[in-house]
Formats: sequence, structure tokens, C-alpha cells
Amino acid sequence: MRAAVALLLLAACARGQRAEPATTAAVATAVTTTTGVATTTAVTTTTVPVTTVATTTIPPTTASASDTTAVTDGVTAGTPAVRTDPPGPVERSWEIGRSVEGRPISVVERGTLGGKVVLVVGVIHGNETAGVQVVRDLMTAPVPAGIHLYLVESMNPDGQAHDTRTNAHEVDLNRNFPLRWAPLGHPGDWEYAGPGPASEPETQAMVALTMEIQPELAIWYHQDLNRLSPATGEKGQLVQRYSELTGLPIMPVTGGTYTGTASPWQESVVPGSAAFIVELGGTVSDEQAATHASAVLDIATAGT
Repeated sequence: MRAAVALLLLAACARGQRAEPATTAAVATAVTTTTGVATTTAVTTTTVPVTTVATTTIPPTTASASDTTAVTDGVTAGTPAVRTDPPGPVERSWEIGRSVEGRPISVVERGTLGGKVVLVVGVIHGNETAGVQVVRDLMTAPVPAGIHLYLVESMNPDGQAHDTRTNAHEVDLNRNFPLRWAPLGHPGDWEYAGPGPASEPETQAMVALTMEIQPELAIWYHQDLNRLSPATGEKGQLVQRYSELTGLPIMPVTGGTYTGTASPWQESVVPGSAAFIVELGGTVSDEQAATHASAVLDIATAGT
């Protein structure tokens, strides 16, 4: 009888080796029962389901320009994606990327398709969040005709979640852009620039968005120096107007090493554009946030 059991088991194994992949597997179990002097052996075959996990591909909601960009001498350059939308009003949002810890980074698009493109970023340093309310006000305020707004509430959601300046890799995202990037600090340092230019997924998301939309004007909110950095030419005029509308003084921003920063990078890849930072105060009231949102729309219309 034992020889018969062995033969049955060998036959089952042989059949299993010849079979195509299936969703169930056969398991042979030998059970021996002794009654008096007689021994009986039974072979039981159990079918065990095999769980199959399906892979789902989610198509992107918008074309990315990342495939058309290349890093040359630390500066991202390339041909922006071609937008085929007809001119007219627009109100929509989509995800442009994910943070290190998987949090979504989204953009809200409002205004006139084909109009002057204006980018506003509420948070780049996770513990400087006053710009969030300014961006939220811009999400509901009437947009002047001919203005095409792109509003990013935060490009550093992990930093916000942990109340840290850096992202989850401990990288200062405003030292990680691919213009004049340089090794700076180490993980844990407040200005750590990361292992290389645009090494972080958050930076990559903003690089791709910027290359796609080609903003003529961009404003990046920070805290808490309560000032605007001096500028010259047409950009200087915009900064001056923003100062008059909000009451922020124009004073140099000092105290750091300013390599791999966002606004100079944008100006380097979008010819003729203006990008500047707004250093808000330690706290911003609802009334002050509304004033800043109004100032954004005011300077956006300059030259249109």
C-alpha cells in the first residue's frame, strides 16, 4: 500500500510540472488510519486558490513635458509640450506628481486659455505655510480677462505634514533646482541641496509643469522675513507695484547660500519671464491673504 501511495504522489507531481500556470494548485495529503491490525492509507487532494493581483495602469490627466527636457550643464532646457486647447475660459485641476511619501501635488488651472500664463506656488518650504491661504483665495477670486492662472497650493506636502522646511529626504527643495546647483550641506542641514540637481520628485514635478506651461510670471511664497527682494527692469516694476499694494518693504534677502533656487531657474528656461519670491510675515490674517491675492491679479494684468 505504501508503494501505491508513493506512485500516486509522483504522478500528481508529474502532472503539476506539465501543467500551464493556473489559478489553483493541487496539494496531495496522505492520511494513515490504523484499525486493529490493519492499516489503511488514503490520499486526499485539496484545491488551494492562488490569489492573482492585477496591475492597473492609470493614464495621466495631462501630457508631461518631462520627456522633452534634458539637463545640460545643470540647466533644464527643452521644447515645451504643445497645448491644443481652444481659447476660452477654463476651470480644472489635476495631479502633477507625488511627494517622496506619496502625497499628491496638484495644480488648479483658472482663467482664459491662451491668455498670459501666471504661476503661483503657496508652499515650497514645509514649515512656511502662510501662502496657502493666498492661493486658496486665488482659487475663488474672479480672474481678469486674458489671465491664465496655474495655482499650486504646495509643492512640499510631506514637509507640511511633518512641519519641516525640507521634504521627506531632508532636502531643501529651493536648493534642488537645476540651475547653478551645487553640493550643499548634508541630510539634516537646513539648506541641504540633495544628491544632485532636481533629484527630488517634488522638484521634478515643478520642472515638468513649468516647462509645459511656460509661465510669463511666477510668484513663490515664503516666510517669515516680511519683505520683497529688490529687482530691476520690468521685474523691478512688478515688485514695486506688489510692494505698494501689500505694504511689504523692498529689502535684500540674505543669510543663505542661494544655489539651485526656483525663481532664477524658471527665468533661465522661460525667456522673458519674471519670477520672484514674496517673504510673508510670521502670521498672515485672512484680510492680509486677500490683499496679497488681489496684488497677484493686479500685477498679472501688467502689460496685457
